[in-house]
Formats: sequence, structure tokens, C-alpha cells
Amino acid sequence: MTLRQEKINNLIKHLVATFLESETNKTSLITVTNCEVSRDLKNATVFITVFPEDKESAVLDFVKRKRSDAKDFLKKHMTTRTVPFLDFEIDLGEKNRQRIDWLLNQH
Repeated sequence: MTLRQEKINNLIKHLVATFLESETNKTSLITVTNCEVSRDLKNATVFITVFPEDKESAVLDFVKRKRSDAKDFLKKHMTTRTVPFLDFEIDLGEKNRQRIDWLLNQH
């Protein structure tokens, strides 16, 4: 990963978190855990976690519906020539890490 990709990852992660905070109805906690921008900077996948877990499907549908609004928000706050297409996914790595922590604390 290049330094430019890493900077853009962090910027998008921060901006999307700010956007989601202003757009949600506060019935569930949405945390932006990671962002991965493609090498050509045209696509970005934003990874989120949701609490409570039973709201994951509804939240994922919600954030996917808000993709174009999120991209407009990024356009206003980023100085890059192009703003990547956004996609959202549940961060399964973070869920697995939390499960491992829980299992380790049970013994």
C-alpha cells in the first residue's frame, strides 16, 4: 500500500464516520473500523461494525442506500481530483476478533 493510499484510507474513514453520525437515527451504533482504497483510487470499501448485531442487515441496507450522499459529502471535504466509488461491508475480521476475546475471557 502506498503512502497516498494510506492517507486517503484514513481520510475517507474519518469523513464517512462523520457523515454516518449525522445521518443515522441513533437506534444502533455504527462504527467505521477500516477503509480500503484500490490502487487506482477509484474504489473504496468501508468496513463497519454494528451494535446491536441483530441490526446489521438493516444498517448495511441503509448505508448502501446512502452511498451517493456519502460520496457528495466526500466531494465537499476532500481535495483530491477524484472521489472513489464507495461500497460498505460488515467488518468480519473485527467480529471474529471480538469473538476470540470473549472466548478467551470465558476461561
